[in-house]
Formats: sequence, C-alpha cells, structure tokens
Amino acid sequence: MPATIRFYAHGGPEVLRCEELEPGKPASHEVQVRHTAIGVNYVDVYDRTGLYPVNLPSGLGREAAGVITALGRGVRGLRVGERVAYVHSVPGAYSELRNVPAERVVKVPRGISDEEAAALMLKGLTAHFLIRRTYRVARGDTILVHAAAGGVGLILCQWARALGAKVIGVVGSDAKAELAKKHGCRHVLISGRDELVAGVKALTRGAGVPVVYDAVGKDTFMDSLDCLRRLGMMVTFGNASGPPPAISPLELTRRGSLFLTRPTLFNYIASREELTAGARELFAAVRARKVRVVIGQRYPLAQAAEAHRDLEGRRTTGSTVLVP
Repeated sequence: MPATIRFYAHGGPEVLRCEELEPGKPASHEVQVRHTAIGVNYVDVYDRTGLYPVNLPSGLGREAAGVITALGRGVRGLRVGERVAYVHSVPGAYSELRNVPAERVVKVPRGISDEEAAALMLKGLTAHFLIRRTYRVARGDTILVHAAAGGVGLILCQWARALGAKVIGVVGSDAKAELAKKHGCRHVLISGRDELVAGVKALTRGAGVPVVYDAVGKDTFMDSLDCLRRLGMMVTFGNASGPPPAISPLELTRRGSLFLTRPTLFNYIASREELTAGARELFAAVRARKVRVVIGQRYPLAQAAEAHRDLEGRRTTGSTVLVP
C-alpha cells in the first residue's frame, strides 16, 4: 500500500503522520503519478499550522516529480511511463502515489533530474513570475532579495544575475552568505548583524532599489519599504517570520509613491497556457546553465516532520526534497 503523509489537526511537525493510502484509479482528466522526488516549501508549514486553512484531515505538499502510471479518461498528450512534474493548489504531494489533474502536469525535459524538477515547479515558477512578470528585472537593476540562500532565493538570484541585474542578498549566517555569493549575489547582508536600510542605501549611493523581494514577512517588512527608491515596488510573497503588519496606504505615499503587491504563484499559472509557458522558460534557463538547482537537503518521505523542523529552524539551504 502506498505511503502518504497526513495530519488531523493543525500544529507543529509532530502532527504529521505517515500512513498507507491507496489513491484508487485516476478520475476523468487526471493522471496517476508515482513520485520519485517531492519538494518541501514554506507553504507546507502554513498549511500544517493553519495559517492557510485546509480541510482536515489533509495531505501536505504542492510540488513533485515522478512517472505516470495510469491515465484517466479524456487525457490527451501524456502517456504512461513519461517523466513529469507538477505544482498543484491542493495539498497532497507528500505521498508515493497520487492522482492529479492532467492540466497541472508538465513533461520533464532531458538534462533535468527528477529532484531538480520537483524543486522547480513551485520554487522555480515562483522565481519566474517574480522576476519576469511581477517586476520585470532588467539589465542594470540593483535588486534586494531576502532569504537569498533559500530555495526560491538561490534560483531568483542566479536568474537575476543572468539577466544583468546586481543582486543584494540578505541571509542569516556567514555560511549562507558564501552560498549566496556563489549563486548570483554581488553583495550580501547578514540579518541581525548588518543594518539593512543603511547597508542598502550605502550600496546604492543613497538611491535605494527599484524592487524588494521579501519572503520573510513581519520581521523585515517595514525595513524593506525603507530600502526602496521613489516609485519602487515592494513584493511580499512569504511569511517565514509571520504575516506582515497592516499599514496605511499613506505609508507608501510618504516613502515615494511606492507600489505594494502580495502575489501568489497560482494566480500566475491559473491557465494551462500560463503554466506551460512559465515552465518552458524556466527549464530553458536551467538547461542553459543560467540557473543551477541547489538541493541542500534530502529526507526519506517518512521523515517529513524532521524536514519541517529543520526548515522552520532555518537550518536549511537551497531546496529540500523528500524521497519516497
């Protein structure tokens, strides 16, 4: 019987249970995927803790890669035995076998491993929409990226550098600073040690940056606003330290008519066309070696709780995968 991770109450990593669950045959327009690698993301923590409400009991996980083992009625363009990857708004990827909508699945090209694909579907496509659609990074831009040594951060920083941008990364330790410098960051600031606003202003000759990408949330939000130049864009896309504070729109006026957005991946890949276009550009960047996927940690599927403890304890770098 295939193994899966489920939880019956919101809480810490201890609520995660490894159980046996047979998914049954895929329904119409679904495919069944035998997972070979599963991506771990901070959104999984939000689901587990209840920050993002889910119906209980629930599975966990939004991205995975594997091999198609069965096709539901009406599926076109896919076949049994193909290597695929997916990102899905419904949790449940922490499993050995899963049925998912065929429209959420993309084929994995040669030259990209299953682990890389599993780490790219949510984290890589997030980096894609952040720098290619939310704020289109251009040559000569100087941008600020929080959590620069994390899964999204390392992909985003490398890609931004390949586009000709200068990247200022923010990380939590000297070891993470070295990793960030090797993967796209020209300058790195250490959170809790370096003064963020003063550091950014010094590196930009007092101007500030046109965009801040902030996945940390509460602890960095107001300082991030103060790092922006006039007409700059604040992109808050995560809550690792908790949700950002409520602010008055006048705070944006006072700081130079700033723009503020809170995007989510699933609004950027709502259509099949958007998903496949983003994946095509992302996979091309990886195959062209503009982006290298850094798998920092691997855990057996049954040790998902340990993976969550390390992620929340900020003991991880790059992408984390579970291996069934």
